[in-house]
Amino acid sequence: MDRSQSAMPVSSLPAAAIRESHGFVRVAAVTPELVLGDPAANAKILVTEAQKLAREGCRVIVFPELCLTGYSCGDLFHTNTLREQALSALSVLAEELEGCEALVVVGLPLLINGRLYNVAAVVSGGEVLGFVPKSYLPTSAEFYERRWFSPAHTLREEEIGLNADYEVPIGTDLLFQITSVPGCIVGVEICEDLWTVNPPSGRLALAGATILVNPSASTELLGKAPYRRNLVAQQSGRCLAAYVYAGAGAGESTTDVLFAGHSLIAENGSVLAETERFSFETRIAVSDIDVQNLQHERIRSAVFRDEQQTFETRTMVCDFGPLKGKSDDLHRPLAARPFVPSAKADRNAVCEEIFAIQATALARRLRQTKSKTAVLGLSGGLDSTLALLVALEAVRRAKLPQCEVLCITMPGFGTTKRTRGNAEKLAEALGVELRTISIHDAVRQHFKDIGHDESTHDVTYENAQARERTQILMDVANQTGGIVIGTGDLSEAALGWCTFNGDHMSMYHVNAGVPKTLVRYLIEWCAEGPFAAKAGATLRDIADTPITPELLPLNDDKSLKQRTEDTIGPYELHDFFLFHFVRHGSSGPKIQWLAEKAFTGVYEPDFIAKWLAVFFKRFAQSQFKRSSIPDGPKVGTVALSPRGDWRMPSDFSGDLSR
Repeated sequence: MDRSQSAMPVSSLPAAAIRESHGFVRVAAVTPELVLGDPAANAKILVTEAQKLAREGCRVIVFPELCLTGYSCGDLFHTNTLREQALSALSVLAEELEGCEALVVVGLPLLINGRLYNVAAVVSGGEVLGFVPKSYLPTSAEFYERRWFSPAHTLREEEIGLNADYEVPIGTDLLFQITSVPGCIVGVEICEDLWTVNPPSGRLALAGATILVNPSASTELLGKAPYRRNLVAQQSGRCLAAYVYAGAGAGESTTDVLFAGHSLIAENGSVLAETERFSFETRIAVSDIDVQNLQHERIRSAVFRDEQQTFETRTMVCDFGPLKGKSDDLHRPLAARPFVPSAKADRNAVCEEIFAIQATALARRLRQTKSKTAVLGLSGGLDSTLALLVALEAVRRAKLPQCEVLCITMPGFGTTKRTRGNAEKLAEALGVELRTISIHDAVRQHFKDIGHDESTHDVTYENAQARERTQILMDVANQTGGIVIGTGDLSEAALGWCTFNGDHMSMYHVNAGVPKTLVRYLIEWCAEGPFAAKAGATLRDIADTPITPELLPLNDDKSLKQRTEDTIGPYELHDFFLFHFVRHGSSGPKIQWLAEKAFTGVYEPDFIAKWLAVFFKRFAQSQFKRSSIPDGPKVGTVALSPRGDWRMPSDFSGDLSR
C-alpha cells in the first residue's frame, strides 16, 4: 500500500477498513477437516477455508502443524512420495491464494541437505514468503519427532530454492510485517516450542512481533485442555502480544492418541476465542486483535521496552490494500461496562477480592494511626454506603476493638427524605452510631460572612455546603481521635466531580480505585449476599436511587432538582471512556467507534460524541484535583493517583480527544 493510501482519512475508507484504521487486525486459527496423507486434497481444503476467511477480513490465517500431510504420518515422512506431494501441494496452495490479501500459515515436512525439518510455510501474494523450522522436537511419551525431524539449530541455510523458481528465506529469525496496520508484525513458532522453558516467541516479541502464531498438533489428554488454554493466555500476557494457536483435529490418526482440534486466540493474557473440541468438521476461531493496544502496553512497560535485544531478525513485508466491504463489525469481546466483572466471572470471588483490597488497605491505615474512630459522612448514596461497608470490614480485619465506625449525616438544602431515610435505616441495621448535624445554619452564616446571596445557586452556593460538611467531618475526627474516610470514587476523580478541599479531601480515600459502575455493582452484591439479612432492602433502594450531590434546593413537590448524570452524562459512558483512554491509550475517534458498538441500541452516536467531548474536557481540567488527592488503594488496572499510575501537568492545554 502506498503512502497516499495509508494517509487516507477514516471518513473516506470503506466501512470494513475503518476497523483496521483503529488498529484492529482480524486473525483466524483453523482446525481443518483434513485427509491424512493426501497433500493435494488438503491443499484444496486449506485454500477454500483461507479464501473464505480472507473475504471476511482475516489478515492472518493459521492452520495446524504439518497440515498439508497430517501430523501422524509416521515413517511415511521418510518417503520421497509424501514429501514431494507436500511441496507440490504447497506450490498449488500459494498459486491459488495469489489474490488473497492475508498471511496464511501452513505446515509441511521439508528436506534440506539430507535433513528433514518440520516447518511452517508463510504464504501471501501467490508465493511462499518464508519457512520457519520447529526449534524443539518432543521425544518422550507419545511423541518421537526426532525419529524423523531435525531441530532448527542444525539448519545452516538462510535461503532455499523452491521448485527452482525463487529463493525462500528460512529460519527462526523471520518476522512478517503487514503494513496496512502499523505495528502488525507476525512471528512464528511451532507446537512444542511454546511448551518449553524458553519459547522462541519471547525473543520474537522482543524483536517486534505483536502477533505470535503457532501451528500445533497437541494430543488430547484428561486435563490438558485447561493447561493448554492457560499456557497460550499466559504467553500472550508475558509477551504483551496476541497468540494464535491452531491445533490438529480428529482427522489425525487415532492409533494410540487423539487430536481434538483445540484452537485458541489470546491477547495480553486473555483468551478471546477458541474452538469446540472433538469434532470431525472444520472448526475456526476468529478474533480481532487490537495491535494499537499492544503497542501501548509495550510503550508503558519499561521492563519490556528496555530488555536487551541481541536477536537479529529478517522481516518480510506484506503490502495489503484497505479492507473492502460495507461492514465494520468487531469480532472480540467488548464490554459496555469494562470495570464490572463479566457474567461468566464468579461474582462472589470478584466482589470479595475487591472488598479485601479496600478493607485491608484501610485497616493498615487505622492500625498505623492508632485511630479510635473511622469517621465518614453517610448521605444515603452509593459511594458513602460502600465506604461504610468497607470500613466495617476494615475494623474487623484490623482487630482494633477500640476502633469504631462513626457516621455523620449532614442534611442541607437539597437533601431528600429518601436519602436521609436510607442513611438512618442503614446505620441502624448495621449497628453503627449515626449523628445528624444540619449544615443549614452554618452555611447561611458563611454566606453572610462572605456576602453571598443565598438565592444565587451558583458554584459558590454548592461548594460552600460541600466544604462545610468536610469541616464537620475533620473536626469530629479530631474530637474522637479518628480519621476521616473519604467516599469519592474513581469516576468522580476522572471528571473532577468533587469540591476541591471539600469532598475531594479526607485522611484516607477508600473508594479511590473503584469507578461508579463498579460501586453500584458492589452495593447490589452486598444487598444479595453478605448484608442481605441485615440491610438487603435498604441497600437495594440505595442502588436504585438517582445519583446526586444534593446541593441545590428541591423542587416545590420535594423532588430532586439536581441529577448528576443530567449535568455530566451517564456514568456508564464515562467509565467506558475512562477505561479505554487510560488503560489502552485509545484516541477519541477510536473510543467513539468502540462506544457506538458497545452501546448499540442504547445511545445514539451523537449522544455518545457529546459526552465524550465532555469527558475529555473535564478530564484535562481536573488534573489539579487529582494531583492532590489523598492516599487510597488501587483496586483494578485503572487508577489515577499521581503517586502511582497517572501523572500529567495540571496546566495541560492540548487536545486529548484526537
